[in-house]
Amino acid sequence: MTLAIEHGSVTYRSQDQSMVQALADITLEIPERGLVVALGASGCGKTSLLNVMAGFQPLTSGSATFDGRPIAGPGRDRGVVFQKDTLYPWLNVRDNVAFGLRLQGWNSAARHTRAAELLDLVELGDFAAAAPHQLSGGMRQRVGLARALATDPKVLLMDEPFGALDSLTRETMQELLVEVWARTRKTIFFITHAIEEALFLGTEIVVMSPRPGRIVRRYRLDFVHRFAQGEDAAAVRSDPAFIALREEIRTLIHDTGRRRHERPQLDRAA
Repeated sequence: MTLAIEHGSVTYRSQDQSMVQALADITLEIPERGLVVALGASGCGKTSLLNVMAGFQPLTSGSATFDGRPIAGPGRDRGVVFQKDTLYPWLNVRDNVAFGLRLQGWNSAARHTRAAELLDLVELGDFAAAAPHQLSGGMRQRVGLARALATDPKVLLMDEPFGALDSLTRETMQELLVEVWARTRKTIFFITHAIEEALFLGTEIVVMSPRPGRIVRRYRLDFVHRFAQGEDAAAVRSDPAFIALREEIRTLIHDTGRRRHERPQLDRAA
């Protein structure tokens, strides 16, 4: 089971009717059970790439496939977690998590059992009856994650879901996501503009250039595995190799911003 983009490009017409090329010749494979992070400055086409994978945005050229079949639109095999939570304010936490199951025809008892399991997974089991407005931003994003998992998608697509959180809550959510990934073994594609977040989360980082978005370098990492296997998060983040790679990627993104059309470089294992 693989999600793949082959020589994908996206061009669209902006509000002033000018043509904008968001992506140019992207080739990317998201392997089963991988946690692949797309990293780049705002406006580099990360969200456009995720939207292609979700089936929200068609490619202008190239191909997008999932498990060998063309992506023609959204599907329950791909769950999406957005930057801003999309909880229904008139439903409590449990019913928000179970909403997709209701649409699929699950009975009430089965929905509630599944929702309870997922709320325990994201450490919100005591808040099932709470209203969304009673939750903090981090808690609301946990509910959004649980809801995305409820219908058991094969892939989670995550569009900067922690971007609006304070730094401490953001680190807590990163650690929670790794724990959820390790327990569920879901395939995840995650986009961010935060270098440390990408390093901590990714089994692989894809660094993208400013618009039109191209892949300029790929890093294969083991930091996430170390945390998943029990190493302290602070020790992972303070590792000299982590810090050195953070500075290397910061320089790469800065330099790429000045040389937009630099040819992609060879993959590097870190």
